[in-house]
Amino acid sequence: MPEVVLFDLDGTLANTAPDLALALDAVRAPGSPPLDRERVRRATAVGTTALLREGLGIEPNAPDYEAVRAAFLGHYQRLIGTATELIPGMAEVLAALNEQGLPWGIVTNKPAHLASRVLSALGLTGHARCLVGGDTLARCKPDPDPLLHACALLRVAPDRCLYVGDDEGDIVAAHRAGMPALAVAFGYATPGEAERWGAEGLLMAPADLLAWVR
Repeated sequence: MPEVVLFDLDGTLANTAPDLALALDAVRAPGSPPLDRERVRRATAVGTTALLREGLGIEPNAPDYEAVRAAFLGHYQRLIGTATELIPGMAEVLAALNEQGLPWGIVTNKPAHLASRVLSALGLTGHARCLVGGDTLARCKPDPDPLLHACALLRVAPDRCLYVGDDEGDIVAAHRAGMPALAVAFGYATPGEAERWGAEGLLMAPADLLAWVR
């Protein structure tokens, strides 16, 4: 039984893609057709760079990339909570972890201040024992440093944690940190994709996690 459960945020704990899609639409040229929401969902699992590539066709080496990125994140900050919601069934899982006295935290590539706003919108402020964002350290997932930092904050060895994520980079980061990981098939990847990531297990629904922590 793990001593701590760590979650990715976007697509694992919460469905944040609708608000991100709205922010992308706000940055795009007036009159542009709405973005394909399914493609935005898939890009959400990877992070801001993938979202800007999908929504605006812009790469990090573009001269105006930072200005576009700032505009996008500004719109997103304003829109957080418009349509974001917990993954169905996740509220019950978090309640069960709390009832068992099993600490849980979040390690995400989303900037920490935005992740904090998401938690506030979901009514989870103060419930997560740690929040490590994509800008908390110099490197983010799939580098193991964010997960190792979470372990240091919670004073627990990596092999006594369990990481839950919906992207291959989540599984890679966990294994590089010496941490077992579970891939979710209810997030922004297909079950077939998630099966190929080499995680210790596959969660078809949030409630499946409880069998791993008993």
